[in-house]
Amino acid sequence: MALGFFCLAIFLYLSLDPDSGYTSASAAASGKEGVEITYGSAIKLMHEKTKFRLHSHDVPYGSGSGQQSVTGFPGVVDSNSYWIVKPVPGTTDKQGDAVKTGATIRLQHMKTRKWLHSHLHASPISGNLEVSCFGDDSNSDTGDHWKLTIEGSGKIWKQDQRVRLQHIDTSGYLHSHDKKYQRIAGGQQEVCGIREKRADNIWLAAEGVYLPLNESSK
Repeated sequence: MALGFFCLAIFLYLSLDPDSGYTSASAAASGKEGVEITYGSAIKLMHEKTKFRLHSHDVPYGSGSGQQSVTGFPGVVDSNSYWIVKPVPGTTDKQGDAVKTGATIRLQHMKTRKWLHSHLHASPISGNLEVSCFGDDSNSDTGDHWKLTIEGSGKIWKQDQRVRLQHIDTSGYLHSHDKKYQRIAGGQQEVCGIREKRADNIWLAAEGVYLPLNESSK
């Protein structure tokens, strides 16, 4: 599995333009709407209300944990907005398997290899739960675990489907709003965790490389 994820990263860097805002040939070849999200896919998550993409870069927070910052980015064209969908350790899920509602997943930032993470530190602008990037390929803990829930009907996560991501350790929902940074990431908006269900908790899988679905996981 690790080799497959590594090959995907090389493919993205060398074979495709990561800033083109593409949907991959593997997704487009299906010829239908609502491509299934599979483990190993590299995707951009779009905040439904503001249309900003979940984003990170090698810039630490100046407060709280001091870990790598996570923001909402206003543009479609930026390779720092790609996240690889991975299972949590100890499960039987593997690359190419469908991601189902209720699953606990991890999201690995493609460029820096760190994991989408949360904890009880206060977020910089609103004072909610801080969301950061932490760890590396060989270092991950339960602070990287998120429960995926599909809004409405449907059992398998699909592109452009409304979902929530709830942090396992803190119960905070992945959240964003129009509160923007002025200095470390000017024009980008805060991403944080909030324990209440709100309209600002909704995300959709947008651009990305969607790996084909294993027949056994349908």
